[in-house]
Amino acid sequence: MSEASGKSGTEAGGTGAEGEAPAAPGPGFGNYQNDIYLNGLDGTLPPFTTDLTLLGASAREHMDPGAFGYLAGAAGSGATHRANREAFERHRLVPRMLRGPYGRDLSTTVLGTRMPAPVLLAPVGVQSIIHPDGELATARAASATGLPMVLSTASSHTVEQVAEAHGEDNPRWFQLYWPNDDDVCVSILDRARKAGFTTLVVTLDTWTLAWRPQDLDQSYLPFIRGVGTAIPFSDPAFRAGLEKPPEEELIAAVLRWVPMFTGTDRSWDQLPFLREHWDGPIVLKGVLHPDDARRAADAGMDGIVVSNHGGRQVDGAIASLDALPSVVEAVGDRLDVLFDSGVRTGADVLKALALGARAVLVGRPYAYGLAHGGEEGVLHVLRSLLADLDLTLGLSGHRTPADLSPDSLQSGV
Repeated sequence: MSEASGKSGTEAGGTGAEGEAPAAPGPGFGNYQNDIYLNGLDGTLPPFTTDLTLLGASAREHMDPGAFGYLAGAAGSGATHRANREAFERHRLVPRMLRGPYGRDLSTTVLGTRMPAPVLLAPVGVQSIIHPDGELATARAASATGLPMVLSTASSHTVEQVAEAHGEDNPRWFQLYWPNDDDVCVSILDRARKAGFTTLVVTLDTWTLAWRPQDLDQSYLPFIRGVGTAIPFSDPAFRAGLEKPPEEELIAAVLRWVPMFTGTDRSWDQLPFLREHWDGPIVLKGVLHPDDARRAADAGMDGIVVSNHGGRQVDGAIASLDALPSVVEAVGDRLDVLFDSGVRTGADVLKALALGARAVLVGRPYAYGLAHGGEEGVLHVLRSLLADLDLTLGLSGHRTPADLSPDSLQSGV
């Protein structure tokens, strides 16, 4: 595999089909396509499919039923999960011709974080149920691409362990399930900052778990089994509140943490507490209504993520992509608007950017890659997505993500 398929923005020619001219020079991400074709000359195939929309079905074969149901499942009937994908079909890219989309540059800066493409690895918890290396494998793959990783509070490994695997100079953000215990919250935030996490992403939509039939039918919840608890169980403030350490009395530790980390008593007027104890940008995740976006801006937050948690929390909710335009209009440039839920392809990323998102978070696809092959599986998914994004951007007639606007789409089809 050539170096061009990693972080590098080095330009190289593309490979055209028979009778077509080779693609014009473009950034290195698109060259992953060339690597795959050239490797095929000696019979080497990709480790698994490059069609990221198919990964869920094949990941099932690599996971225990309970773990797969937890990762792939949705709230209630799955209506919101389906709506997320259907929303992308209502927007179509309108390619433009003879505009010289060569030497493309996908890089951008969001909240002070320079990134090679407007894509972040979304916070996905309990990754050890997917692969034994869990977040450590994901961190190493993120490092290889240069994409920022957002680490979940529900990580299977500590913030310090993940930071070490991620590398000193790589961009990483920390996602917080806001604990009801202020001392524990402050301690976790302090550890995250010391470990090099620069931006705080506070999830608002998970103060209790939704009715999730796939989990309920298998009586499967990782947290009550002590999975996804590495951060609190290693935290001195949390451990100080236990009669015995988790290593000696797991159930007692679980029963203390599970009701604590959901943040059931949190409200808008408590946001200054986070600002007091976090000296970097703060992003609120789970915003779908324009009024909530305005309140976030009024509260001095730096960003929001338009997200319905991938359809995992409210059955029958609005698709995240349908919510995006009105949220962007409501806040203008008062804060950065990011997006997640339902993203599977490069075209999906472009559509969200065209509708006003500064960057896009991708979750399930890389988690499915983790199931297929640990670090290499995640890396294959990220390189496939970035190549698809790069090539689709250029073929649509654009050089940079900033060139995109609602005029790049035919919407409502």
